[in-house]
Amino acid sequence: MRTTCTFRTALLTAAVAGLAATALPAAPAAAAPVAPKFLSAGQWPASLTPWTAGPVHKGLPEDGSVCTAGTIPAKGTRHRDFRTELDTGARQTITVAPTAAKAKALAAELRTALATCLDRLKEQEPGLEGVSRYHGRVNVEEGAHVYSIDTSYPEVGSTDIGLHSVGRDGRTVTVLEWGQLGDLDGAPLKGFRKTTGTAVAKLH
Repeated sequence: MRTTCTFRTALLTAAVAGLAATALPAAPAAAAPVAPKFLSAGQWPASLTPWTAGPVHKGLPEDGSVCTAGTIPAKGTRHRDFRTELDTGARQTITVAPTAAKAKALAAELRTALATCLDRLKEQEPGLEGVSRYHGRVNVEEGAHVYSIDTSYPEVGSTDIGLHSVGRDGRTVTVLEWGQLGDLDGAPLKGFRKTTGTAVAKLH
């Protein structure tokens, strides 16, 4: 009798355990990684006319970027263009590298590309004059660095100013480009530094 009862008890215990296991909710699937966030139009330095943000595109821009062409990989990269109604435009490029170490190396390569950009432009375009400056570090996440490139063609009397920055948060690297007709005195350098800090901080 005891053997029968023990056997029935064992069956009942197993059945209850089976029901409990069946009733347990399935483990949730791993959430997809959240894509880094881009700047909005209103987060660029103020201009005489409002900024308009274009769509986010995968890969590198078709027209390339003058200073960083050949440095940023297409894989893991997205970009977004911005414009105003006047002669001012901007672009943000974001790259997610496989590892933080590779992102750090990419950021270093981009800094070199920006620092040497004017010299390369002068080699490609005889008659081009200009001044390149480094405007220091922005203390945000793993850091960001700001540069300006002031160029002119004396023969035609045209001048252009470009502000550039590169920053990193973990595996993610972002590059900002801002440009308009004119020179550095008329560029919103302080506002661009603020935009750079915002861009890196909102990536993740």
